Amino acid sequence: MYAQSQPLGVAVSGVSQNISKDGQKDKTGMGLDLAISGGGFFVVRESSGDKAYTRAGMFRSDVDGYLVNGQGMKLQGYPADAAGNIQAGIISDLKINNAGVPAKASTNLDFMANLEAGATVPVGTFNVTDQNSYNFTTTSTVYDSLGREHAVAHYFIKSTAATSAAPNQWTVHHSVDGTVAGASHTLQFTNTGVLIPSSSAKLTGAFDPAGAAAYDIDIDYTGTTQLNQGFTTTRNKSDGYTSGVKNGERIESDGSVYATFSNGERMLQGKVVLANFASPNGLVTQNGTSWSESNKSGAALLGTPGTGLLGSLESGALENSNVDITAELVGLMTAQRNYQASTKIISTNDSMMNALFQVL
Repeated sequence: MYAQSQPLGVAVSGVSQNISKDGQKDKTGMGLDLAISGGGFFVVRESSGDKAYTRAGMFRSDVDGYLVNGQGMKLQGYPADAAGNIQAGIISDLKINNAGVPAKASTNLDFMANLEAGATVPVGTFNVTDQNSYNFTTTSTVYDSLGREHAVAHYFIKSTAATSAAPNQWTVHHSVDGTVAGASHTLQFTNTGVLIPSSSAKLTGAFDPAGAAAYDIDIDYTGTTQLNQGFTTTRNKSDGYTSGVKNGERIESDGSVYATFSNGERMLQGKVVLANFASPNGLVTQNGTSWSESNKSGAALLGTPGTGLLGSLESGALENSNVDITAELVGLMTAQRNYQASTKIISTNDSMMNALFQVL
């Protein structure tokens, strides 16, 4: 600053911001820490109800289960219903249910295996206690309505020798907790080892556990093969589970918010939305880490992470400042050297003036 030719000091002539460039990401390992890789801003709601936009992704679950940042602003997104279906188009405060998950009785069992093509047809009538009366056996775990485990055993018996004219045929028997259950089921394969469709077995009335509700189970053998590769099981899971308590939360790269439980299950709670703007640098600063929209920025364009021009989320990480520290330090050193050079010039000028006055 100058008054005519007299220097008076320095002042800030203006402030500019560049928020269209990513900063470096630091891993934190915290499931609710989020960094945006690409364009976009998190949408948060202030206590006044006003919306703000930020790239600072340090969130936590408050006592009521809402996802909030350090200022108490609530993260916005699409909620999920009790069945885990996302309610797209409804943007609200994201909340994680802190309650445990109740037990769910198994109604479907997804099973896939390979049955050894070179197996021989057993001699004699099937008997659970006679290992020579079947070729292979394995066990699946299912659950009743109280969350108790039960063992469903599969007994595979090759019933037709391989011929070019007839398909290969196997018979499957089942037992529940050691007691034979339901009628036998037939699996037929082509001469290339592919299962002929419609090979599902239904154990009707097989489960009537004491104190729990009686139920049936559908067993789906889709994908099972008969190849010369030995007996192997590649899929063996029922849709039931025991009860569990919530032991964590996690947000995926597409914004899906999950609560995790002690029984290994996870439940979808909602989906984070991001906002983008025609001119992000036109946003108005509210504080160090959040902005509000303005006429210069344009209205917020909302969507889910990874769609359109919106970036994806990196869970367990936080974004640092997008300032190039090296460039700024070089700039500071250059300014310091310029200052030192200027002071030396002034000092030299003073010395010359003093010498001149002494001569006069």
